[in-house]
Amino acid sequence: MERLKMEQLECCDLFSEIEPLTMTIDEAAARLKVSTATIRNWIKTNYLKPAGNGKITLGSLENFEKAIAGQEKLNQRANKSLKDSHDHNKTTANLIDKLASSGEELERIGDEYEASLSESYRNKEGIYYTPAAVVCDLFAQPADDIEHATFCDPCCGTGNFIVRAIALGFKPENIAGYDVDPIAVEITRSRIFKLTGCKTAHIKVADFLNITVNNSAPQFDYIYTNPPWGKKIDKSIRDAIGLRLGAGSSIDTCALFFFMCLQCLKENGRLGLLLPDAFFNIAAFENARNNALHWSIERLIDYGKVFKGLVTNAQAIVLKKQASAPVATIVCETRRSSYERVKSSFSCNPKSILNLYCDDRDALTLQYLMSIPHITLKNHAAWGLGIVTGNNKKFIQSSPQDGYIAVYKGADILDGKLKPATSFIPADMSFYQQVAPRHIYDANEKLVYKFISSRLRFFYDDRQRYFLNSANMLIPDIDFPIPPQVLGALLSSDLMNWMFSKVFNTHKILRGDLELLPIYSQFLYGATRFDEETYLDHLQIKRDDTGTYRIER
Repeated sequence: MERLKMEQLECCDLFSEIEPLTMTIDEAAARLKVSTATIRNWIKTNYLKPAGNGKITLGSLENFEKAIAGQEKLNQRANKSLKDSHDHNKTTANLIDKLASSGEELERIGDEYEASLSESYRNKEGIYYTPAAVVCDLFAQPADDIEHATFCDPCCGTGNFIVRAIALGFKPENIAGYDVDPIAVEITRSRIFKLTGCKTAHIKVADFLNITVNNSAPQFDYIYTNPPWGKKIDKSIRDAIGLRLGAGSSIDTCALFFFMCLQCLKENGRLGLLLPDAFFNIAAFENARNNALHWSIERLIDYGKVFKGLVTNAQAIVLKKQASAPVATIVCETRRSSYERVKSSFSCNPKSILNLYCDDRDALTLQYLMSIPHITLKNHAAWGLGIVTGNNKKFIQSSPQDGYIAVYKGADILDGKLKPATSFIPADMSFYQQVAPRHIYDANEKLVYKFISSRLRFFYDDRQRYFLNSANMLIPDIDFPIPPQVLGALLSSDLMNWMFSKVFNTHKILRGDLELLPIYSQFLYGATRFDEETYLDHLQIKRDDTGTYRIER
């Protein structure tokens, strides 16, 4: 225990020695805990002073830390990382003292340690400890005999899944756990000893993504865990691990753990993972979803927003490592209902999205609609982001001024309408952090849509208006078979909104998702306006009183 304490206290601040007059962009990014791209943006917006050769002046950095960081509205993640931190050496030393003393309740110490971690530290490490209620529901009592079964939690933290395994009847000598945090590992070991009297050597301080036993991955009958979500590790390292695991483009840390867990799972073994909802619907995780669909998925579960301060929903997948037929069913559980879906209904989705909130009848309608010949916007439009000022408080005024132009926000976009402008910015675009090519804003016709929204809202603009980054823009190719104004009405229609919600179920309107929506241009040839009722007749579907669409024939 004393050795562990010394290891924690030996950590030092990379910038504790006398600083030079300049600092590299990489060093500044490490110091401020942001990306190098963010540092360059702050240079561009005059927050930091360049010193040539990829460096900035130390004085501008120190002034930034004292007068700007955490004060002005820069970037939510950057401000959070600068304002919200904790002394990890002190925290770990205090916890080690408590572990060494008798009479302390180990579960309470674990909860205290979890609560002591700052949000910026959690974000950097991708740490979100699993609530006990979620652990119990996700890791249900196995139907099989587990007397000799092996269990592993590859990201064990303070041991919640391992304690659950013991409660379910797994023998402590058959339980393994890994974590890179030595304090969490020590808490887990202590909890196992208190519950069973077993001093195990199978709970280890190690990175599960890199473990091997005799040059091969260890094998387990059951693996249940909550892996790191979006842990900040060097891209070259992530790419190398992803290549080794065959992860394709799915190289977020939670996806890498998914692939590694499958490698360590025995045939007919079971895997249960708590994951961010992005795993189930974002393009970057498509390779992981395709892999999951190869196996017998038993449950898909939506737990909602279970982590304080995190807007992302927590969802889970439980699968058995055996091949299954397309007609196999998957139990989908949301906070309001539970139903079964045929496996093939997921495979037919764009990007193999696991839209567990869509029941079997809705899935049948979607499959039918996807089977009708259609075109999409992919490779048929130019896209542009709204203006990123870098500092709205500094640049945006609420009334017109000389040298300023009107600019519109996503909130100004209504169904087919635009509110009057209430924001004005300097016309000189060189001031801003990010600006789309000027011809996008100045196009004779363009479609503008609200970026953060639970509903598709498109506005047809033929007056060369400017928009902030809460709105995005698209210009269909000149030979696109539907006029922009008709296309905007189609994309805002109830049918498109229903399809979008049933497939993607997101509050961010992403270009990649819009590019996959089916457009039945054969039913709109020569149209000067969009009529949804006629469109539905052509598609042979109807809308019922609940707003759901069903096949007529």
